[in-house]
Amino acid sequence: MATDSHPDGEAAAEQPSELASELVNTGPYGALRERNFLYFLLGHILSVLGVQMQTVAVGWQLYEKTGSAWPLGMVGLVMAAPMIGLAPIAGQTADRFDRRKLLMLATCVAVVSSSGLALVSGRSGIGWIYACLLGSGLARAFQGPARSSLMPLLVPRELFANSVTWAVSGFELASMIGPALGGILIAVSGGATSVYLLSALGSLCYLACLAAMGGKSYSATGSATGSGAGSAAGNVAKSRGNLRTLLAGFEYVWSTKLLLTTMTLDLFAVLLGGAVALLPIYAKDILRVGPSGLGWLQAAPPLGAVTMALIMAHLPPLRRAGRLLLIAVAGFGVATVIFGLSKNFWLSLVMLFLTGAFDNISVVVRQTMVQLLTPDEMRGRVSAVNGMFINASNEIGRFESGAMAGLFGPIVSVVSGGIGCLIVVAAVALRSPELRRYGALVARKQE
Repeated sequence: MATDSHPDGEAAAEQPSELASELVNTGPYGALRERNFLYFLLGHILSVLGVQMQTVAVGWQLYEKTGSAWPLGMVGLVMAAPMIGLAPIAGQTADRFDRRKLLMLATCVAVVSSSGLALVSGRSGIGWIYACLLGSGLARAFQGPARSSLMPLLVPRELFANSVTWAVSGFELASMIGPALGGILIAVSGGATSVYLLSALGSLCYLACLAAMGGKSYSATGSATGSGAGSAAGNVAKSRGNLRTLLAGFEYVWSTKLLLTTMTLDLFAVLLGGAVALLPIYAKDILRVGPSGLGWLQAAPPLGAVTMALIMAHLPPLRRAGRLLLIAVAGFGVATVIFGLSKNFWLSLVMLFLTGAFDNISVVVRQTMVQLLTPDEMRGRVSAVNGMFINASNEIGRFESGAMAGLFGPIVSVVSGGIGCLIVVAAVALRSPELRRYGALVARKQE
């Protein structure tokens, strides 16, 4: 583990960045009263709805064409390549230019990629599908840092944790509806073309919502608003345009032990818990429920996440966030193991529901920590690193699951991944007392 250069490292573990000295409870709907955040959230939901429909369509189409788990794993590898390779550039771009405009430009690339999938879906080969997915990965590489670093500029600081809860809730709601709707459309139409067109439409709606936010600048403020981050940021955020600045996000995460530990925990949990990539195999060969059943299997984790998000939105601010994060990731691993062994459709749905519920807790805690512990002028770069840890590991996890399923079968792949997740949680809990003691997950009221 890296040495923590955070000026208040131990204090941050007990009461994170001194945030717990004066807790602010603005109510469950505070962030939704902010006009620009509401536009942002609506567009994001519609975009994710299309992306989730597209994901289930791609998985079903590839498995129908090939009957093999390997092409499903390759989807993750193709999507992850630009997220990993372009993360430093994407983060630097988000910190140097208007984040809303960058997000709009990346969303245009997503529109083109989804439209391309619609055009090539009827071809016999799969090469063009992967080419379009590479374009989708390119769009996501720039969307992630721009979107994450834009969010803190849309709400007052004391509402940020609440805005993260609603953003995650919106994502999970779309992720719940999208796969089910995509599976139904595939079953009704007999193909994936209509699903890809609707995905492109969702991204177009996102563009319209971002445009409606107005013409003000959404560039980095240059002020170190991340709690306790000023000293660390000052060491890594040097003159713009050089290699050191380009890689400053990595250096900042490496020098801030709490961020590094939290991202590492999710990295391995997501990497090993990639059961979702194998759902087309479970739907067709193990549970035998067809494309409609696949849609419901894909929808179960987001349904669990939405349910948990609504519960968390109405609960008091979290006071033991670090301990809760460890418990949630462990619960995710246990549910994954049971799902992998299940031959019953309803038990499988319940376990997938629980993976989504536990994952929602993890996402809310991690995303809030990342933004609150990072100064605004570095949020793009740190968000890019976070995206590499989480989003890229999600896609690589798909490849790992597909490869393991190809070698040893889908059940071994899923169960071993869940067990590996539990081992990672135990190791992190033992090695990181700072995370175990991490306290309140809210901002102080500003004077």
